[in-house]
Amino acid sequence: MRQFYLSYPIFQTVSGKLNWSHYCELLSISDKEKRSFYEKEAVNAGWSVREMKRQIDSSLFERLLLSRGDANKEQVLALAEKGVDYAKPEDIIKDPYVFEFLGLPEEKPFLESNLEAALVRQIEDFLLELGRGFMFVGTQQRVTVNNIHYYVDMVFYNKVLHAYVLIELKTTKLTPEAAGQINMYLNYYAAEVNDPEDNPPIGIILCTDKDSVAAEYALGGLSNQIFASRYVLYMPNKEQLIKQVEEVLKRWHSHEGD
Repeated sequence: MRQFYLSYPIFQTVSGKLNWSHYCELLSISDKEKRSFYEKEAVNAGWSVREMKRQIDSSLFERLLLSRGDANKEQVLALAEKGVDYAKPEDIIKDPYVFEFLGLPEEKPFLESNLEAALVRQIEDFLLELGRGFMFVGTQQRVTVNNIHYYVDMVFYNKVLHAYVLIELKTTKLTPEAAGQINMYLNYYAAEVNDPEDNPPIGIILCTDKDSVAAEYALGGLSNQIFASRYVLYMPNKEQLIKQVEEVLKRWHSHEGD
């Protein structure tokens, strides 16, 4: 109780949408800004205690900061004060995505169809990992061009961004062919599927690895919004992610002082 009153000296700052079990988990986080982020996101996304604990264990705070590339103190404070602000497509992106809930062996090869089937079986956990506002549309959604049928691996709709989100699953590293494939699907959705009130569709390629230079060349210059992110099948090393964030912030502070 003493720790609770030290962390929340003004009782009005305690959210009525969270229960005591939520706050017991939050009090295990010593960093004030990180704790505030998880509290805000738990309220915004309506996380259960189990869901919030999973997001803490998967280092969501650090993953979001590292996904932005140019992480700085202002972004840390923004996440602490508001949680994730879905203002633009890149705000929904994480790198890496964590699929520990699938129980797939990391050391054994598997097909893209196996990965897709496993994600569908665990769709609630996948939606939690994707983030707020995602609704599942379906798998293997048909796209027909010049009487040839193609199939999008997974399609979602994000009601916060008012946009379809097309996901291509790859059990290999990012390739230029994957970028061209999803670019065609996005053009089709923009022309044939979108309603007038929808924003342009978003494409995400989930792959086992990506080279930053190759990704820049594969995705650069495309008019559509396409992102490539890695996925892992295990919980990331929390200490390593924290160290990476600290190094990024340190570099930002050194540039700020130039």
